[in-house]
Amino acid sequence: MKHLKGTLGVMDDPEAITTQRSTVEDWTRALAESVGSPGGGAGTGVMLAVAASLTSMVAGYTEAGDGERNELASVQARARSLREVALQLADDDASASKAFGAAFRLEPGAEREDAIRRASVDAARASAVLGERAMDAIGDLGWLAANGNPALIADIVVAFGALRAAVTGARTNVSFDLAALTSAGATLEQVREEHPELWSTVEDLNTALDRIDRLTAGIDHRAAPTDAA
Repeated sequence: MKHLKGTLGVMDDPEAITTQRSTVEDWTRALAESVGSPGGGAGTGVMLAVAASLTSMVAGYTEAGDGERNELASVQARARSLREVALQLADDDASASKAFGAAFRLEPGAEREDAIRRASVDAARASAVLGERAMDAIGDLGWLAANGNPALIADIVVAFGALRAAVTGARTNVSFDLAALTSAGATLEQVREEHPELWSTVEDLNTALDRIDRLTAGIDHRAAPTDAA
């Protein structure tokens, strides 16, 4: 339940747990509590940050040939930037959670339906942004799978796993938030007609999952040679 539990936004409480001010211990302890802030959306952002961090690390350990130095430098620069962006997106999810939860707590009526529509679309858009950033990262990780330091191939597979989790989270959250519009009286067909770009994002993210799986399968035998499967 990404948003229904959420009642507290990080922007409303300077003492709130955030990815940028808290230790891993504090953040995961907060995630374990039944308060929804942080929740699944924030977890999606953190998984993207993990994937970006590992991408940057592998790039740093890679020695490129003359014709690959610029590309390698660009891969690392993008990964470092993505790590920061992903953490910010993780923290931003709490604000969307607060609005989403508040909309469903309103008394039945036109005001509640309007609030649900606004909050659902805003939350879906936020998750779509995160998903788009995750999809952009696939190419760089794929480049490292082919050209990166072979001693770190296991780290690349771990990065693909984290990236897959981020794409899965974004895809599920966008879909869930769009479906929440039915609580305001819309049918799924109406949702599709009114928000075609967000609807298409779910399809794009599904395609991205297939791409990640293919790339991972192509190198897994190198990362886990003792796995007979």
